[in-house]
Amino acid sequence: MLLRRLTGWPSTGWNPFSELERIQRELGWLSRGLMREPSAGVFPLMNLTEDKDHYYVRAELPGVKGEDLDISATGDSLTISGERKILAEEENVTFHRRERDAGKFSRVVTLPGEIDTGKIEATCVDGVLTVVLPKAEAAKPKQISVKSS
Repeated sequence: MLLRRLTGWPSTGWNPFSELERIQRELGWLSRGLMREPSAGVFPLMNLTEDKDHYYVRAELPGVKGEDLDISATGDSLTISGERKILAEEENVTFHRRERDAGKFSRVVTLPGEIDTGKIEATCVDGVLTVVLPKAEAAKPKQISVKSS
């Protein structure tokens, strides 16, 4: 502050936090994983819906074959694991854009209620995995009749 008063340096547009902001940006690059192996990130993208009797999980899995997936379920969760493989590029190529990641993935979805794990069905068509999870009898809504006197 004294240096600023005496010499007018640095100029009045100087931001005392600019160096901290620069360091934060640089550390942000590290925290996003430049120092680790590439992974498939939040993959696959999923939707979870339900009707009266079932939960439905739909996951986008372009290029992943159904037999390369590992799907498991417990009372109220579903786990989808696998590996996304992308053909290797030739050596000595220059990338101008690289957005497609390869790697192992695992997503766990917590369901809103209990499921019947013995009746789960899964299909993979055109890169979309659909898992049908029947609700457990205890999780299904019950119709209660009201008696009047």
